[in-house]
Amino acid sequence: MANHSPTNGNNDIVLDINDPTKSCNDSSGFKDCVPLLQKLVAEVVGTFFLIFAGCAAVVVNLNNDKVVTLPGISIVWGLAVMVLVYSVGHISGAHFNPAVTIAHATTKRFPLKQVPSYIVAQVLGSTLASGTLRLIFNGKENHFAGTLPAGSDLQAFIIEFIITFYLMFVVSGVATDNRAIGELAGLAVGATVLLNVLFAGPITGASMNPARSLGPALVHREFRGLWIYLVSPTLGAVAGTWAYTFIRITNKPIREISKSASFLKAVANGGAK
Repeated sequence: MANHSPTNGNNDIVLDINDPTKSCNDSSGFKDCVPLLQKLVAEVVGTFFLIFAGCAAVVVNLNNDKVVTLPGISIVWGLAVMVLVYSVGHISGAHFNPAVTIAHATTKRFPLKQVPSYIVAQVLGSTLASGTLRLIFNGKENHFAGTLPAGSDLQAFIIEFIITFYLMFVVSGVATDNRAIGELAGLAVGATVLLNVLFAGPITGASMNPARSLGPALVHREFRGLWIYLVSPTLGAVAGTWAYTFIRITNKPIREISKSASFLKAVANGGAK
């Protein structure tokens, strides 16, 4: 019997999860070879890691005379986003954020029918992470690591709208435009989160993510101002992705990751000459 397993340049057998003879297009025309269940698991695990790491930095800072500091908390959030984008971005798109999922769906870069399941997975991951932190830090060490407005509701609403707009604009630029350098997507998005938390953290908690605020709120039953963190980031993300869509000047509606710009490919091609 002939062996039809794919091999690489060293004649090693390569695991081929997706049958190349099968179409990866769904009924909506999206090219997607990853089963929905795998994507949902990636979203749950990724959101758990993101919320656990970021909120743990907040709790540890409160329990240890602010040893982590605001810059430290900002770095934790930024690095967590960055490593997750590189880890599972190729599986689920690394949303971890209902606002991002909804925004992509409004510009037809994400299947609308998958939006509800993504949101459930993201909220589940956030709630599990918040519950885990509450189990670890109990008694006097138990602190609410969610988001609350430091000032007026209007101030918090505007700040959350602006920083989520900024975040989604960057996401749209580096992750949906095939002219961008794909290898820098995680770094760019993580750096944007870091910057936003650095200046907006003391004002609103710099949520930018309805799931990030909803998980701790459910676990601690603290719902003050929650509507701000559900509505404002969603509106900001939609506005951000549409703003970039307006200036992208391209007729390619769906990003083909394999065809994205790459300085690594450019170096390789240059070296081959």
